[in-house]
Amino acid sequence: MPVAIVSGSGGLIGSESVRHFVEAGYEVIGLENDMRARFFGAEASTAHTTETLVRQYPDEFQTLEIDIRDAEGVARIFAERVGAIELVIHTAAQPSHDWAASDPQTDFGVNANGTLNLLEAARRHAPSATFIFCSTNKVYGDLPNHLPLMELEQRLELPEDHRYYRGIDTTMSIDASTHSLFGVSKAAADLLVQEYGRYFEMPTACFRGGCLTGPNHAGTQLHGFLSYLMRCTVTGEPYTVFGYGGKQVRDNIHSADLVAAFEAFHRAPQAAAVYNIGGGRQSNCSMLEAIDLCQVIAGRELGWSLGEENRIGDHRWWISDLDPFKRDHPGWDVTHDVGDILREIHDRNVARWVAGADSVTS
Repeated sequence: MPVAIVSGSGGLIGSESVRHFVEAGYEVIGLENDMRARFFGAEASTAHTTETLVRQYPDEFQTLEIDIRDAEGVARIFAERVGAIELVIHTAAQPSHDWAASDPQTDFGVNANGTLNLLEAARRHAPSATFIFCSTNKVYGDLPNHLPLMELEQRLELPEDHRYYRGIDTTMSIDASTHSLFGVSKAAADLLVQEYGRYFEMPTACFRGGCLTGPNHAGTQLHGFLSYLMRCTVTGEPYTVFGYGGKQVRDNIHSADLVAAFEAFHRAPQAAAVYNIGGGRQSNCSMLEAIDLCQVIAGRELGWSLGEENRIGDHRWWISDLDPFKRDHPGWDVTHDVGDILREIHDRNVARWVAGADSVTS
């Protein structure tokens, strides 16, 4: 049975990858130490997801508690499975701008050094395995904020004749911009993945994601805005929109669509591939539009306020150009739009959220 190694296997994309590739006939080894709980608190813990995966796939899935900053430990896991590893999906990360600024060394250690450890283990013990990295559009820093955006009633938008109207592609520079420390650590990892592909002729891909989301997302104020927004709408918790009048635009891709893109690349891999990936023109929204959708789906109003200051490195407008990936991997497409995603987030979580809110107030 072929082996797939998934780092961050309890997280949103990691857990989706575990399910997808177990069902596809792989033995999946998960690397997970629930640092998300350290980053964002107990409500963001991945422990429940990991326990569910172990129960659901007792024979096909194994979770190993390891910190990817432990180079020797990571190498040992790869060495024990020499000859069987066909796929590495690297989703483990510190994912927040704000958290990175509070502890830059941990942020860089996890995002950059952890990626290096996984790449080196793959090079030494599984050099032909497809290596897929969850990068981020934050490698472009705040350059998207210099686009000539028009202010509409509920969103910012590009003119239809602009080169990036269909979405931003990888011709956008990553230089001469403010990245946030998180953006820097992810850019370092992104470049490492590319260089290992080129130098060592390994099949590697950087997927520079917009907003990655889905019903299993443990959203918090600092990360995972659609999930957290819906949770606040359901429970009555107050929500703060940071800057831009709430008209900032994000494209949102369902975790299942992203993992399907991973599989498409794995079927036809290449060295040092780089793609911008997200919901594209098929699945995007402003904050104001997302609030309206949440209120309709939940059947109640959200209590929200507008903070005047935006987060450092945050984008006013981001939509990914999906055409390059679609050209290289025909047959793949986005299958969920923002409305679909929010309804699924609501329906999957509403009972648990309400029960949690009731226990707090009782």
